[in-house]
Amino acid sequence: MNEQHELSIELKHWVEKAEHDLRNAEYVLTLKDDCPTDTVCFHAQQCAEKYLKVLLISRLTDFPKTHDLVLLLNLLGGAESLGLYLRDIQPLNRYSVEARYPGDWNPIDMDEATRAVTQAQAIRNAVRNLLPANVL
Repeated sequence: MNEQHELSIELKHWVEKAEHDLRNAEYVLTLKDDCPTDTVCFHAQQCAEKYLKVLLISRLTDFPKTHDLVLLLNLLGGAESLGLYLRDIQPLNRYSVEARYPGDWNPIDMDEATRAVTQAQAIRNAVRNLLPANVL
């Protein structure tokens, strides 16, 4: 198997995992009053993180083990390079920890969870527009 084919397979796996996170977030959001908004936000953040990592991998750019979307964006040349705004992405950062663990965090309401999914969808769309069709 050649390196390009192996890279395509790896990218497909990352895309699939990112899509699973987004699907989870979108579905759980439909639970309305019974919605665990922290879970929605966690999966939204994970979707965004995985898509940013997909783009880095596709560009053969090394990245550290991190959940920091701003750091990942900077490795890609900044949010603007993807046609996005940092102010729309940065709020997702808190969910990598705050949505997973108990603590003295601000509560997450449905509006905030809905915004998190919208932000993840924007990152997803921006990245998918830059990826080759054979990995989508």
